[in-house]
Amino acid sequence: MHWLIITPVVNQLDSTLAALAEPTRRHVVELLVERPRRASELATEAGTSAPAMSRHLRVLRTYGLIVQESVEEDARVHLYRLRPDRFLALRAWLDRIHTFWADQLDAYQKHVERTRAGDHDR
Repeated sequence: MHWLIITPVVNQLDSTLAALAEPTRRHVVELLVERPRRASELATEAGTSAPAMSRHLRVLRTYGLIVQESVEEDARVHLYRLRPDRFLALRAWLDRIHTFWADQLDAYQKHVERTRAGDHDR
């Protein structure tokens, strides 16, 4: 029963990591952290062609990391923005990994301090 709860989180994490595996898509995410942008602006900033950017945006939309919105003044113009909620599983996983390594480093530091203290007692 426990795996039923974890499976959606793992699937979301896998999807997020798959979408972010490509450097241009990571760059797009970094740009969208600052503010919503048009596809043409993203293509220029990322140094890619419009068709290539369209493919990257489609992947990010498919995995649910971004949304496309029409601009009120002109329905033909679309802005792309991040969906912060889709990064929660990634954040939780990274927090667990960080905690693991912090605990490992703390244990190592304590071991080194005990070992050094033992050397001084001789």
